[in-house]
Amino acid sequence: MTFPALEQYLARLHNASHSGAHDEVRSDCRVWLDADGRAQGRYFNTTLTSVFQPLRQIDALAGKGAIIGYEGFAHSYSSSDNGLYLWKLLDHAASDDESIELDRLCRMLHSINFYRQEQALAGDLYLSVHARLLAAVDSNHGMAFRRILNLLELPHEKIVLQLPTITENQGWLLNYVLDNYRRNHFRLAVNADDVAQAASLLERVRPDVVKIDARGVTHDEQTTRFLEHCAARGIQVIFKRLEKARDLETLQQLARIAALPLHAQGFLWDLPQAALRAFTEPVALGGGLPAGGLPAATLDTEGS
Repeated sequence: MTFPALEQYLARLHNASHSGAHDEVRSDCRVWLDADGRAQGRYFNTTLTSVFQPLRQIDALAGKGAIIGYEGFAHSYSSSDNGLYLWKLLDHAASDDESIELDRLCRMLHSINFYRQEQALAGDLYLSVHARLLAAVDSNHGMAFRRILNLLELPHEKIVLQLPTITENQGWLLNYVLDNYRRNHFRLAVNADDVAQAASLLERVRPDVVKIDARGVTHDEQTTRFLEHCAARGIQVIFKRLEKARDLETLQQLARIAALPLHAQGFLWDLPQAALRAFTEPVALGGGLPAGGLPAATLDTEGS
């Protein structure tokens, strides 16, 4: 590990976990380590931890390319990585303060569980911002998270914050939030349902990354022009929810036609898990989707 402050913090958590005491974090939630060194946290009666899904380059021939980053998701704790995704907890939090507390706990857990692994050094960490947080935080967005990263001496420039789907009437709030995140030196990603929606966001948001639903993407002239526009402006394009072989074939055709670097993530290639894979793992045909379909744990991965 090359992060001394994080290593010291993990050592304190390890000692507390084995002494029967739990270390208190700023959000008044408890954090501890399991037997494998994975950080866990408690939100009311639920034990949370992190799983990560790779983001990969699209190889025009083989399809599944090298890993360029990971997205972190909140999971109920399971020793076999089969816990449930818990992003929907934020929809049902009783108050804004509780939603802020849960969001900050998730981001802290993801950062610890990501950067404690050596494989994290080669790529970026993508973390979602829940729609409720846009209005709930009344001060400097990103400041509290930046403070945690500074205390643990973790590289904030390697973290990409993913904004939720943005509506037209959120313009004033969006500008305020974006300005605060940028002031705290975070890169920003936006989510779009299709290429047309993504194109409309480029001018309004000026993101570093745009993530587009891979389902239903076509290799038409509009899509090619959009990809060329993003490439000219240095905006990375990632196709999310890649689950079907036919969608991968379309993305491979786009990669060949546009002759541009494209990226994707989804269950066709990888199921989220606690352990990171090597960023330089060899390209392999086939995917990560089990023969019986999606497991029960993959009910909703659109979030932190």
